[in-house]
Amino acid sequence: MRLEPIAAPSHARTLVPPAIAIAATIAVAGLLAALAGANPLQTFGLIVKGAFGSKFAALETLNRATPLVFTGLAVAVAFRARLWNIGAEAQLYAGALMTVLIGTQLGLPGPLAIPLMALGAVMAGALVLLGPVLLKTRLGVDEVVTTLLLNFVMALFISYLLEGPLKDPMGMGWPKSPSLPRDARLPRIVDGLRLHWGFGLALICAAGVWLIQTRTTLGYEIRAVGANPQAARFAGIPVTRVLVKTALLSGGLAALAGFSEVAGLKGNLTTDLSASFGYTGIVVAMLALLHPMGVVISALFVAGIFVGADSMSRAAQVPTYIADLLLACALLFMVLAILLTRFRVVRG
Repeated sequence: MRLEPIAAPSHARTLVPPAIAIAATIAVAGLLAALAGANPLQTFGLIVKGAFGSKFAALETLNRATPLVFTGLAVAVAFRARLWNIGAEAQLYAGALMTVLIGTQLGLPGPLAIPLMALGAVMAGALVLLGPVLLKTRLGVDEVVTTLLLNFVMALFISYLLEGPLKDPMGMGWPKSPSLPRDARLPRIVDGLRLHWGFGLALICAAGVWLIQTRTTLGYEIRAVGANPQAARFAGIPVTRVLVKTALLSGGLAALAGFSEVAGLKGNLTTDLSASFGYTGIVVAMLALLHPMGVVISALFVAGIFVGADSMSRAAQVPTYIADLLLACALLFMVLAILLTRFRVVRG
C-alpha cells in the first residue's frame, strides 16, 4: 500500500475527512467521560453551558480566545509557507516584554503609549523569528529545532529579568514586572468584565491576514513557496525574501498575543503569563486548516473547551484534563484528515 497525491481534491474530499475527524474526536471524548464515571451527554452539555451559558461565560470564552487567535494566525501564516514556526511562545513573551518596557519606562501618555507598545511588540516578535529563518535559509539549520529551543531560552531570560532588573519592588516576593499605568491599558469592551479590545484587534488581524493571503502578491508568493519552493524559485519568486517576510509577519502576530495579555488583561509581565498559548496556537491553526478566518472559529472552539471544562469539572466531578485529551485527539484526527484530503491510499 502506498499514498498517491491527489492533484485536484473534490469538495467532498476536502470536507468529509475533517467532518469525520470532528465526529471521531467527540466519540473519543464521550468515551473518556464515560470512563471517568460521568454521563457523556451531560458532560458535553456542561462544557457548552460553562463556555456560552451566560453573558459572563461567553465573554470569558472570547477573552480566552484572544491570544489563541494571534498565535493561531502566526502559525497558520508560517505553515502556509512551510516555515515550521514552533516558537510562538517565545515570540509572545518577547512582545509582552517590549510592552512592559515601553509602557513602564518611557512615561508616555496612554493614547501614545498603546500604539507604541503594540508596534514595539510586533518588532520584538518579528526579530525573534528572523534569526531562525536566516539560519534556515543561509545555513540550512532546521527551524523546528531553533524555534522550539528559543521558547526555553526566552522563558529563562524572562525569569532572570523578573528576578533581577525588571522585578517590581512592591511585588511581595512574587516575580513580576511593574504594572502598566491605568491609561496605558486597553479599555474593556464591556464595563465590569474582563473582555478587552485586544479581541477586536485579533479580529482585525484575522481579516488582514485573509486579505494578504487572497488579494496580494505576497499572499500568492507565500502559497507558491509553501506548495513547491523549487518550482517557485524556478518561476522567479525570491524564496528567501518571501520566507523572511513570512517570518516577520508570523513573529509579529504571535507577539501581539503577549501585548494583548499584558495591556488588556494582566497589566504586568509574569513567568506564567501564557497558558501555553504559543503551543495551543498550533492546534488552533491545524484545526482551522491554516485558514485565517477559520482560526477565529477554531480559537473560540478551543477556548470554549478550556473555559467549559473548568465549569464541567466542578459540576460533574470530571478532571479538567479531559480538555487537553480532547484537543490532542482533535489535532491527531485533523492531521490524519488533512493527509486523506491530499492523498489517496493505493494498493500495490
